[in-house]
Formats: sequence, structure tokens, C-alpha cells
Amino acid sequence: MKNEKLTTDEYDALELIRRGVQRDRVHACVGRNAKRLAGLKLIQYSRDGKVALSEKGSELLFLRRCVEGLRALAADPSAPVDADVAQFLSRKSHIAPLEAGGFAVTGKGRESLADIAIQDLRN
Repeated sequence: MKNEKLTTDEYDALELIRRGVQRDRVHACVGRNAKRLAGLKLIQYSRDGKVALSEKGSELLFLRRCVEGLRALAADPSAPVDADVAQFLSRKSHIAPLEAGGFAVTGKGRESLADIAIQDLRN
């Protein structure tokens, strides 16, 4: 997944698929990006033609949520973060709980953010 640079529109399509389709027709955002996302094996089609996230797609969305959560906590220690993201980042020692509430980004978390920023500049 390291070399797969996705656009915001492609991430939005993955998020729409994750939430589930509420109607029979596919959302336009999903339709525009389905071929590339299927080629990257981030989505899969069932026999009846329905679109679903693959394991790889779910993992990619979770990692994106973790990066966004880490960035939010670096900017504001009291920023809201999903429980599963906070648990994962705590387990990986990227954040530590504060007594007053919220989370502090650890040195390891800052290093990860710096590495992510460098990768974003290269791409």
C-alpha cells in the first residue's frame, strides 16, 4: 500500500462503500473511482453486483483515520478521536492519556508524523 497514492475523491468513494449503499444505484463518486479501486483490490464485487470493501480497503481507511487522529491530537490534545483509533494509537505508544482528559502525542508519535510528512512531500 505504500506506493498507492489515492485522491480525496477515491477516499470518499471508499468511505461511501464502507457506510453501505442505501439505494439500488451506485453513488456517482463510487462509479467514477470503481475501476481503479477494484484494480488496487480495495473493493470487491459480489456475484449479485454489489460493491463491498475488501480487507485491504478496510485497513487503508483505518490507517487513514489513525493518521488524521494523530494529526488532530498533535494540534489539540482535547480533539475528539474515535475509540478504536485511540486504542490502536495507545497500544502502539503514539499517544498517552492526559490526567485532564484527552491525549498527548508521544515522541514516537511525533516521529511517525514527521515520517508521514516526508512521504507526502515525496509523492
